[in-house]
Amino acid sequence: MPATSRDRLVAAAFELFAGQGYDATTVDEIATRAGTGRSTFFRHFPTKDDVVLPDHEALLGRVDERLATASSAGREVALREAAGIVLAHYLDEGETARTRYRLASTVPAIRDREIASVQRYVRLFGKHVHRWLDAETDGSLRAELVASAVVIGHNHVLRQWLRGEVDDAATAQALVDRALDHALAVLRGPASAGAPTIVITSGGRDVEQVVREVRDALGRA
Repeated sequence: MPATSRDRLVAAAFELFAGQGYDATTVDEIATRAGTGRSTFFRHFPTKDDVVLPDHEALLGRVDERLATASSAGREVALREAAGIVLAHYLDEGETARTRYRLASTVPAIRDREIASVQRYVRLFGKHVHRWLDAETDGSLRAELVASAVVIGHNHVLRQWLRGEVDDAATAQALVDRALDHALAVLRGPASAGAPTIVITSGGRDVEQVVREVRDALGRA
């Protein structure tokens, strides 16, 4: 049995939702199933919707703490580890997280709350990425792009796991790492425009002709 009253309420709620549906389940029924009273329920959760949602406040706090300790030099590692904190939370929830995902597809209030929570993560990541990039060329724009890309990449993989398309934690983490490779390319900034072009050609060719061909090729690239 779950150890805390909060955990018991969550477990009871999901059992009732599975058995009789979300709309048909009352707060009183959840409290009774958990062996608590209404006052205990509302001490933990403002509404019935909140018993379904993950503890975003705690998660956001942990992400904020990890990113706040990172210097500009360690920003890529910090972003990967911060995204990993969120992923690990959902993986640890297991079937509870997958049940919540299914509920969100049928209960508009839960779906709307989850959509709103995504923006909170984007703003939090953005706050720290701005701190690292604002002094750089196009830093403010890149910070917004990075924050959005990190959250979008993470959530793309998370939804695959929630739908059962990815089964194990190691695969999910590897897919998030790959998604973040794309997001962090923006963090590093554009490649140098002054990189040299090396041309290899056979001996005996007219140099001017080779130069013209190279110019034409670069113009088409």
